[in-house]
Amino acid sequence: MQKASQEALACSSVHNSHLLPSKSQDTELSFQDYGEPFYTLESTPVTSSAVFSSPTATSVSSNKSPFSPQFSHSCVSDIYHSSDNRSSLNDSFDSLWLLRNESIGPECGGDYNGSSTDESVQPCYSTRYHRIIEMASDMDLKQLLIACAEVISEADIISFSERKIAASTAETLMDMIQERVSVSGDPLQRLGAYMLEALRARLLSSGSLICKKLKCNEPSGPDLMSHMQLLAQILPFYKFAYTSASIVIGEAMENEKRIHIIDFQIAQGSQWLPFIQAVSHRPDGPPYVRVTGVDDSESAHARGGGLELVGQRLAQLAESCGVPFEFHGAATSGCDVQLENLKVQHGEALAVNFPYVLHHIPDESVSTSNHRDRLLRLVKSLSPKVMTLVEQESNTNTTTFSQRFRETLDYYAAMFECIDAAALERDDMQRINAEEHCVAKDVVSIIACEGNERMERHEVFGKWRWRLTMAGFSQIRPTPSVTTAVRDMLKDYGPNYSVAEANDAVYIGWKNRALVSFSGWR
Repeated sequence: MQKASQEALACSSVHNSHLLPSKSQDTELSFQDYGEPFYTLESTPVTSSAVFSSPTATSVSSNKSPFSPQFSHSCVSDIYHSSDNRSSLNDSFDSLWLLRNESIGPECGGDYNGSSTDESVQPCYSTRYHRIIEMASDMDLKQLLIACAEVISEADIISFSERKIAASTAETLMDMIQERVSVSGDPLQRLGAYMLEALRARLLSSGSLICKKLKCNEPSGPDLMSHMQLLAQILPFYKFAYTSASIVIGEAMENEKRIHIIDFQIAQGSQWLPFIQAVSHRPDGPPYVRVTGVDDSESAHARGGGLELVGQRLAQLAESCGVPFEFHGAATSGCDVQLENLKVQHGEALAVNFPYVLHHIPDESVSTSNHRDRLLRLVKSLSPKVMTLVEQESNTNTTTFSQRFRETLDYYAAMFECIDAAALERDDMQRINAEEHCVAKDVVSIIACEGNERMERHEVFGKWRWRLTMAGFSQIRPTPSVTTAVRDMLKDYGPNYSVAEANDAVYIGWKNRALVSFSGWR
């Protein structure tokens, strides 16, 4: 199996991106610009909003809206095909999941915890897996993926002898999935190709070192940059982060003479170019601006150089605009940032920006070091005038593997539909490469990796709000200018995107599925 694992992964090249739901509660948002209700996942108990079942992403070919309350988060809901020819399949899929309780009842070791050596357990698993294979030909792609993930999930907890039965069943299901997926197919087929890769990696290698293995065909810096730029151009998520944070930081710093911005995902520094231009036009003269950019090796690789490139770019613009400027580079990952890396000085008005970065930092579920909360407490100790947070609205941090798999399937199905709506051809190699080297890397990390190996640990806004409140932060209600600017920005991306407000946060969504949230803090 080790040899098979190496061969299966040798040609894999899913890698690199910063972009871009467990059963959690849904919160109905104050919705604008769209004809249907707008929902977002919400896991905090402090909200009093109506609760619905977790929504399921829909295919572009579907004529249903699973984001309406009557659609539950259930694998038996056939949302990828029209209902007139799939009712019998739904019945059979109901039966499939009943098998889990029927076949492994008390008489077959229903309370089995992996420690039993009773050989009577093995025929029960064998019978159930055989019946799953019998029904698999009637399943659609989504159902096959979920069934395969369920079997692999069981393989993590059962004894070695039963694990071989589960592995054989999973391999059969994966062979069937392989026939239905394609990197040049529809959104679900493309996502399915990468989820299949992740399931194979998890089954064969138990998630250990998978991310490192998947870097064997890492693209060059210029190639990776082109992939990221394509996604930034056709998707609104980067621009949403830049627009929202810049407005809130600009409003907080309106009367300040010395401004220090700490950006924990500096990338190219593009976000601060319009900010520098804006403050240069102040009636009483531009303020002194200092930017500290936190970097990591992946950003440096994509950029094709160190932080000095970012500093030079920003300094040149500041000079042309007459803005006193200073740049400081902190070439370290967020996990390793210490107070001395940030170079905070007395008399500065401090702003801290966390765009799509905190979910990469491990928390208490990974290590007792809990770098996520440590970093938040460090930032709070600096007494920033404003802190901005942008994160994916997905819950994949501490959920079970089965819940995490379904959450990933739903969330990234919507993401791949967003890409599909950009009118790129299905066989466009730029699109294929961008999905493969950026988005798919996240999918593989979420599904195949555990512990320190898993870099993608998303949390919904309710959990971020609880975490930030515990760290001592107070939330800032965004002004209407934020929502207005975001709504204007989304006009360039098609009618299926939408903006909403709830819990003093701003969300953007796709077909009523909230995908990203923005919030401000002090």
